[in-house]
Amino acid sequence: MAAAKRKRGGAATRPRKRARGAPNGTGPPAKPSPQGAEREEHSVPAPISKGKWKNKERVLIFSSRGINFRTRHLMQDLRTLMPHSKADTKMDRKDKLFVINEICEIKNCNKCIFFEAKKKQDLYMWLSNSPQGPSAKFLVQNIHTLAELKMTGNCLRGSRPLLSFDTVFDQEAHYALLKELFIQIFSTPQYHPKSQPFVDHVFTFSITDNRIWFRNYQIIEEDAALVEIGPRFVLNLIKIFQGSFGGPTLYENPHYQSPNMHRRMTRLAVAAKFREKQQVKDLQKLRKKEEKTIIPEDPTETVFETPAEEKPLEIELVKPQLKVNLKKKKKLFQRQRKRQKKLSGVGV
Repeated sequence: MAAAKRKRGGAATRPRKRARGAPNGTGPPAKPSPQGAEREEHSVPAPISKGKWKNKERVLIFSSRGINFRTRHLMQDLRTLMPHSKADTKMDRKDKLFVINEICEIKNCNKCIFFEAKKKQDLYMWLSNSPQGPSAKFLVQNIHTLAELKMTGNCLRGSRPLLSFDTVFDQEAHYALLKELFIQIFSTPQYHPKSQPFVDHVFTFSITDNRIWFRNYQIIEEDAALVEIGPRFVLNLIKIFQGSFGGPTLYENPHYQSPNMHRRMTRLAVAAKFREKQQVKDLQKLRKKEEKTIIPEDPTETVFETPAEEKPLEIELVKPQLKVNLKKKKKLFQRQRKRQKKLSGVGV
């Protein structure tokens, strides 16, 4: 027969656990009577806010393959400024944009910022409310990152920003829709686990030249002075869609000009200048080759001309004398005078 296992501590066995609230137990004391609870409620006021994270907005920030270093740094700057953001690996350019909704669902995100690169020089930004929509597509221009600007401003990492919008956002319908989309994406939810309970910087969205200009400023102490931190970029609106990354078009920007068209117009302008210069050169060559028109003689042209007297020809048989240089002649005269003075001095 197999030997029975010996318990630690010899024959002494452990005491059994007593139920909570049992007499002579080690558990917590019993709950007080309801009268005492009412007294405590009246004496100690309840907290205004329990600090619960209610607005659980999560933003997925990632990009497609083929972005350059400046876009990668801008994407990293947005991740540091937005503590409620999440990252993901780069998406293949062959995949369709509807796949992003599934990625957001896997990452438990309801907002998305997607950077799409084309031709390794054009950058597009998608802002989307996944999966219902709406979504907006922008062309990103004039990008300057935090490391590139080297501004003097600085803010606490993870602090909540203030959002400042231009007055034009309240005047037109498509700008009002974009304003609500910006508020839901860029504002940090209150009591987020990774956020700090401070407000020390401002995100400004201003509209100039039919474009949205993004700036980030630090609030300096109590005088409310602003110092720019960075990054900065310009968003040129292309379209607003009803769905997430597609669907019916709600608004299309009539002032938008694609980068391909802009490059084509610049090439045509340079070619027109070159063509104009070439035409001017050809005209100059033609003018040189043209025969000069012969003007008929005017008989009255030489009426007032008086003929000059003809001088007789003189033939010199004797060789002309050489011209004496005046400087040499002067030196000879000086020498002669010196000799005369010497001779007159000897005679005396």
